[in-house]
Amino acid sequence: MTGNLEARLVDDGLLRSDRSGLHSTRRWQGAMARAALRLVRAGIDGDDLRLPIAAALVELYGDTLDDAAIIDAMAIMLPVELAELDIARA
Repeated sequence: MTGNLEARLVDDGLLRSDRSGLHSTRRWQGAMARAALRLVRAGIDGDDLRLPIAAALVELYGDTLDDAAIIDAMAIMLPVELAELDIARA
């Protein structure tokens, strides 16, 4: 299922793949920025990247993904986000 979900995230324009692996797209980065802003405005602050990832996925997919699929998508997106944050800090 995770392979199919990864392919869906690529097909939906949230991830792109190249020789170095998976990378987020501008569409995903925009969803993450909106999610982070909503969380800050709601007084939810923190260093746990899973929360804005979950909020962005729910924004983009609504109820078309069930809870298990959201969790699986989070498992795909989290390492991509962490890797890109490491690259940005370098």
